[in-house]
Amino acid sequence: MARRKDKEADEKAELEVRRRLAQAEIRQFPDPVLRSKARTIEEFDEGLVALAERMYALAEDAVGAGLAAPQIGLLRRLIVINFRDDEPWIPMANPEVLRYGKETELGGEGCLSLEYLLRVGHSVEVERSLEIDVRWQDLTGAVVERTLVELDARIFQHEVDHLNGILTFDRAEAETRREAMRRLRERIT
Repeated sequence: MARRKDKEADEKAELEVRRRLAQAEIRQFPDPVLRSKARTIEEFDEGLVALAERMYALAEDAVGAGLAAPQIGLLRRLIVINFRDDEPWIPMANPEVLRYGKETELGGEGCLSLEYLLRVGHSVEVERSLEIDVRWQDLTGAVVERTLVELDARIFQHEVDHLNGILTFDRAEAETRREAMRRLRERIT
């Protein structure tokens, strides 16, 4: 029994170390790259595959549902998303929303580039469309189109915002934005 508890404690400690190491590679607000617009991907080669694999590993270790290339300092239109824990990560080059559904929902969002807010348990309330039609290219350049709903739609919209230099609090109501900025200033000062 004691060995199992020790093993569980060791595994938990290892996961925390991996989370911190991954988080250290993710750019944090107010890093200016987070406010920059990413460039279209034109080459679908081994380098892009390697970048996507690096992003999966970082996002998974950091315990995120998605990651955009600008969050690791690269102004390229690439995101990776994991919609379900039991499914593989999906790399999406040049992702775009083709249609926003009219029905929206206010919901809390965390962000790996606002890690301080995550640590203090503060999510930012953002209104997002509940259904969107989207398009992206896979790592070979093939075009994929899908309709995403609810949480999947929220995650996609969040990650695409990163490609356009938009952070969650930019889409929040004024009071929510002020509160998030107040908390972030606490960290910076």
